[in-house]
Amino acid sequence: MSASVAVARHDAVLEIRLNRPDRLNALDVPTFRELRAELQAAALDPAVRAVVLTGEGRAFSAGGDVAAMDEWRANGELPRLFHELTAEQELSVREIVGMRKPVLAALPGVAAGGGLSLALAADWRIAAEEATLVPAFPSLGAVPDGGLTYFLPHFLGLGLAQELLLTRARIPAARARELGLVHEVVPASELRTRTAARAKELADGPTFAYGWTKHLLHAAFHGSLESQLMLERRGAVEAARGKELPEGIRAFLEKRPPRFP
Repeated sequence: MSASVAVARHDAVLEIRLNRPDRLNALDVPTFRELRAELQAAALDPAVRAVVLTGEGRAFSAGGDVAAMDEWRANGELPRLFHELTAEQELSVREIVGMRKPVLAALPGVAAGGGLSLALAADWRIAAEEATLVPAFPSLGAVPDGGLTYFLPHFLGLGLAQELLLTRARIPAARARELGLVHEVVPASELRTRTAARAKELADGPTFAYGWTKHLLHAAFHGSLESQLMLERRGAVEAARGKELPEGIRAFLEKRPPRFP
């Protein structure tokens, strides 16, 4: 266990837990560096087939560590802090989005600012009923970071993204589910068990195919139909060269659940 990030292994699922509960898992440069290192290790470990990202205590993450920001402000070095902070945050977001494995975010409570950006970078989000999504940046006079101005317009469209980022919005879990910002909402007492069950479902699935699906979904926002069709064809051929698709075909014909390698 490190100072800011705790890691636990559950068979093929790796849980990465933001571990600053006394600060509502606020994000600073050392935390992002530790998080990135654990995400990189998970991406490179073939025994890890799914990753859970969550927070210790009653929050997922309250976003940037405002107390640390104030110390840098007092020293006249706030721009330097934000240069380092956003650079490290960017690397963590890239690791989540680029990881060719499913990443699930479990939200026990508030996901605010940069914490919301991290949650939206994941592939599946489960929120406790008490959880709240808070863009937070307008309240601080800050510019959104961590990919928030990428994720929100893609999930919601420009109009709703403007509404959330140009007001002091607070989005309860039930409303977040209606908007598609989270995939499931469960009682707080069931968050851990439901997260474990969903993570196991993802870990038991076709990791190679999931990885390509992630890549294709994000690529769809940048290319033309023609380029997307070509990318899909490449992924389909690569899957046919691997072990998952042949197993899926055999399982279908034998009328049994697939056992993906």
